Amino acid sequence: MPRKPPIVFPQEQRLLSALGERLRLARKRRKLSNAVVAQRAGISRTTLYKVEDGDAGATLGSYVRVLAVLGLEGDLDQLAADDRVGRKLQDLALEPAPHRRTASRAKTAKSSPASNDGEPT
Repeated sequence: MPRKPPIVFPQEQRLLSALGERLRLARKRRKLSNAVVAQRAGISRTTLYKVEDGDAGATLGSYVRVLAVLGLEGDLDQLAADDRVGRKLQDLALEPAPHRRTASRAKTAKSSPASNDGEPT
């Protein structure tokens, strides 16, 4: 019995659909039929239709095989290559913590004569 496809949010579905459309256009530019690409990728034509449709139920391996058949597997190196958020979080973790005043120093500063607005004690 087939598994249920994962839940995909609309923004993610748009990304998958756009990828599928780009793969379909790449196949057509190369004048390759569905049957030829599916055979070379080692997948069924139904799976190829799912990939080109951006179906979330198609495996990542199927997408990779289609990319390889089309000569686009090098594009995978670009995925998540520039992790700006992760590097920023890592840099923040490496920075020393700012020097904080302790509670005892704060109390001493409040009770000092300079903090009495110039009135004599």
